[in-house]
Amino acid sequence: MAAFFALVCTLIVSFLVTRIGSVALSLTGMAQDSARFQAKSAYTGVGFTTSESEQVVNHPVRRRILSTLMTLGNVGIAVVIASMMGTFATVSTNDKDLFYRVALLSGVLATLWGIGTRRWFDQGIERLIAYALRRWTHLDIHDYVSLLHLADGFVVFEICVNEGDWVCEKTLADAMLSAEGVLILGIHRANGKYIGSPNGKTDVHVGDVLTVYGPQFRLEELDLRQRGYQGDKAHRTAIEDQQKSTADVENDLDG
Repeated sequence: MAAFFALVCTLIVSFLVTRIGSVALSLTGMAQDSARFQAKSAYTGVGFTTSESEQVVNHPVRRRILSTLMTLGNVGIAVVIASMMGTFATVSTNDKDLFYRVALLSGVLATLWGIGTRRWFDQGIERLIAYALRRWTHLDIHDYVSLLHLADGFVVFEICVNEGDWVCEKTLADAMLSAEGVLILGIHRANGKYIGSPNGKTDVHVGDVLTVYGPQFRLEELDLRQRGYQGDKAHRTAIEDQQKSTADVENDLDG
């Protein structure tokens, strides 16, 4: 009977692991139904290819959660198979013990299913798991891809500042990058210092790495923009394009 009890314990642990995984995914901003589906898919190794799966893969915290579920799932499935073999290999088809074990296993599965579908139990265990995850883990629950709307051509980009670059040796106020639709999220100094959310008085120097957000085509052009007349002209053109784009969006909303 030791193999049978090992099988039951493994099924219970598998139930709890998938539930913990689904709650952890929901804490990252996923809908509960989607989180449960992805947790079960990862644990069983099914690996459905859906748009939701792409959202998981593109999110580092979700990717780490599913990676853990996959590892535990491989171990759990192996234990279940071994326990099943140990449970039924020692009995013959005519043995009454076979019927007893099948009935007992069916009862355990039915009990787990019945408890798991009870709303009060479902809500209670999810609240308990959510509290434990917040209390003893550090989950970055923000989906930055969604928050920053990294779609429709908008990206987060790094610009390495070299000698002769248009933005080099300017303050952010002088550069007026926000007027171009470009936001400076942070600056990595050459000495290793990091400036988050820099203000207009912050200078840009050679060797700095700017973390910027905006339309990809604009950021790529800014990365190549050189100091001088052509660079200033490109800056003015970028401002005009941004103003026109903003006006078009406002007109669409008014219409």
